[in-house]
Amino acid sequence: MASYKRRDFLLFISAGMGAVALKGCQPSEPGNVLSSSTTEISSFSPSFKPVKGPMPLPTYETITVADHQAISGKYSQYEIIDDLVLPEGFTYDVIATWGEAVGDSRCGYNNDYLSFIQTGKNQGFLTVNFEYVSAKPWLETYEEVIGRSLPMAVVKQAFEAAQSQSIDAFSLPAQDPLRQAILEISKEGLIDMGMGVISLGRDSEGKWVRTYSSVDRRITGISGWTDGRYLKATGPAVGVFRQGGRGYNDRLGDKIIGTFANCAGGTTPWGTVLSAEENFQSYVTESVHPDGTSFSPSDTPFSTTRGLGNVLGLAGNKYGWIVEVNPADPEDYGTKHTWLGRYRHEAVGVRVTAGKPLAFYSGCDRRSGHLYKFVSSDRVIDPSDRQNSRLLTSGMLYAAKLYPDGTGKWIPMAAKTAVNPDPASVHIGGAIALPLRPEGGSFVATTDEEVEAFKKQYKTLGDLYLGDSQTQQGAILVDAHLAASAAGATCCARPEDTMIAGDGSLYIAFTSGGGDRNGEGPDGRIFQGPGGIIPHDPGWIVRLIEDNGDPDALRFRWEMWAAGGEIFQGGLGFCNPDNLEFDSQGNLWMVTDISTGSQNKSVPPGRVNQAGEPLASRDLMGIYGNNSLWCLPTTPPDAGQAYLFAIGPMECELCGPFFSPDQQTLFVAVQHPGEYNGKRRNMASQFREFAMTGLDGQEFMQTREVPIGSNWPGKNPTDPPKPSIVAIRRQNLGAIV
Repeated sequence: MASYKRRDFLLFISAGMGAVALKGCQPSEPGNVLSSSTTEISSFSPSFKPVKGPMPLPTYETITVADHQAISGKYSQYEIIDDLVLPEGFTYDVIATWGEAVGDSRCGYNNDYLSFIQTGKNQGFLTVNFEYVSAKPWLETYEEVIGRSLPMAVVKQAFEAAQSQSIDAFSLPAQDPLRQAILEISKEGLIDMGMGVISLGRDSEGKWVRTYSSVDRRITGISGWTDGRYLKATGPAVGVFRQGGRGYNDRLGDKIIGTFANCAGGTTPWGTVLSAEENFQSYVTESVHPDGTSFSPSDTPFSTTRGLGNVLGLAGNKYGWIVEVNPADPEDYGTKHTWLGRYRHEAVGVRVTAGKPLAFYSGCDRRSGHLYKFVSSDRVIDPSDRQNSRLLTSGMLYAAKLYPDGTGKWIPMAAKTAVNPDPASVHIGGAIALPLRPEGGSFVATTDEEVEAFKKQYKTLGDLYLGDSQTQQGAILVDAHLAASAAGATCCARPEDTMIAGDGSLYIAFTSGGGDRNGEGPDGRIFQGPGGIIPHDPGWIVRLIEDNGDPDALRFRWEMWAAGGEIFQGGLGFCNPDNLEFDSQGNLWMVTDISTGSQNKSVPPGRVNQAGEPLASRDLMGIYGNNSLWCLPTTPPDAGQAYLFAIGPMECELCGPFFSPDQQTLFVAVQHPGEYNGKRRNMASQFREFAMTGLDGQEFMQTREVPIGSNWPGKNPTDPPKPSIVAIRRQNLGAIV
């Protein structure tokens, strides 16, 4: 990986990269981290007092490192709160919640990315992504919130009869009662995904409230199914949609039914919002044939809240794109720009400079996903011109190749690009997925010999994908992840958000450095924790600078800018960075994405399992508590220090932080409260034990009270947990920063 030495950092600056100090990534030798009798407290003075988390942090209070008794005394007891915990002097207002009316539909489930576009003084449009439905709380509270029941009994009976937890409803007769029941469940689940536009106004008390304008609308997972509100598409994959070929054909040409799995996104200077379709493979078939056409919907059968596109016969190659929507146009239901590639998009970083091509950055959120950049063929004249959307219809998609010395290059996803995948052995897990030919889909290479044989058989991407020049390019874009792996792009550590700083540099949240169940994972030469730890599950934030600062550069430099993990190991105290946002002062705000099942999971004394073996880092995630929101300065001397601003309710994820133009409001989406245990009943809680560490690395035990399930946002003992959008503000209505 790129070293954390000052020499390299100065080289970074010499290329015109701006002054940013690296923090939280030093090697873990005690002399480098704890070289004095007290911890180094950053001179950055945040405009808020950080909240107290379950882990000792040097940015929370000054603690003498040698005084282990004081640390263990202050943190031996900790209570998790089922609420959005904010610094003193701050409050939040709930703007919208699951089930409330939006246009002729409802507010969806698991709100994610947020974008606020001001249309006048104290008014504007809030665009919202709705990512997925969480099985337990959604099914448990659907009737209570929506007011009608789902035919789950019919489906459960069918599961039992088939001795299976999945059913291929696509193959059932149209009038089959089971198919009709699955159709109803699938439609309701897909309605709760997609996007929404909500009009807001600020009242005399400084609170943002809904104003219910005619522009308010939903773009759901079934838009176009019966209402004619199809989504459109641009770029080379349109030819694939229209022509059909070897695989499944939905007979709709370039018309697209709905959008779903909408995770993070981006906002353009010309007033449109970009929405990233991420884990679409949970609902439709991801695999495609060499000509870019889909495998059959039957390959992804219905299973309660998964495979929801099966019964509708949705073509999988039409999902996994970036969707552009103009919130101000009530007739706009979205356009999928296929030049940006099809993969598990987490977000999109938007770089728009007058006189330069557009550069859009996005990551594929999987444990071997790639980092991508789209560069437009034409140049921007006026960044605010609404016609800039046309620049997304022509250009080139590139995938990033990172080198251990801190340099990198962009590889074009074009037919003439050489096939040159990395060896299987360099990946954490020891495997890499590659295109399977001639059948289509993929195979997992687990030996370097398999990879070498693949390289000998196929020389260019054009050897792997079929069609004329246009549709072949479309097929490559449809299968972008496997094409990038074949071309030698670096397999990364779950690249989630991509955010452009004011100086044009790119900040990337790499959420976790472990491998997946198939052995696929990030390149271990690149993704190492402080001190060379592999795997490093708590993740990193990386900073990337294009050569000469040009958006269309083909070379770049990169550095590990901040590392998650425990303080004594060189981390900053956070875990699994996800969505990013900059405030007007250039500070980076970051939310975490600790998996629900890992939150507040007990860690036994000595951090060993029952056999006395050390726990893997993935089994230590419980020490970090609930998901949270952090502020990290980006300018010296405190660049990369992490200040804990907020802690989310139980079993939730905080998503989509977005500042109002006047910086007085921080909009945040609170996603899936109660995801693991559902509704909290009778104020139930458990006391759990955690082997924590002080700033010096010494272990101490913490007893933590953990609520079981959630009643947020209502907070009454019988309230159902509901994903909701909040506006955080100061009680005195001053600026957040």
